[in-house]
Amino acid sequence: MSRRKVTTYGRVAYQRLPGNDTVDFIDAQFEKPAAQIPWKSIVLASVLCFGGTILLLVGSLLVTGHIEAKYADRTWPLLILGSIMFLPGAYHIRIAYCAFRRYPGYSFDDIPEFD
Repeated sequence: MSRRKVTTYGRVAYQRLPGNDTVDFIDAQFEKPAAQIPWKSIVLASVLCFGGTILLLVGSLLVTGHIEAKYADRTWPLLILGSIMFLPGAYHIRIAYCAFRRYPGYSFDDIPEFD
């Protein structure tokens, strides 16, 4: 049975670790694994972008008068809801596109996953 030397500094006791000077590292632990593509998030972003585009288009056509506004009080909510849907959808689609093209600074890790 081997004894370890215990040194006390103040109220803290320190002991030397076993004398194994060889470092057991392997190269694989420093490699970054390939990022998984979050398909559900990309599909959701596409739905948000497409739906927001439709709402913005219809709302802007109602505001400009190209479509007869039978219910004129619904034009601004269409524009606001379209903007709320379009902006995050387009943002995440852009991140997915740039990550797919492997632009520096973009990765699929930047897109949240919904599991």
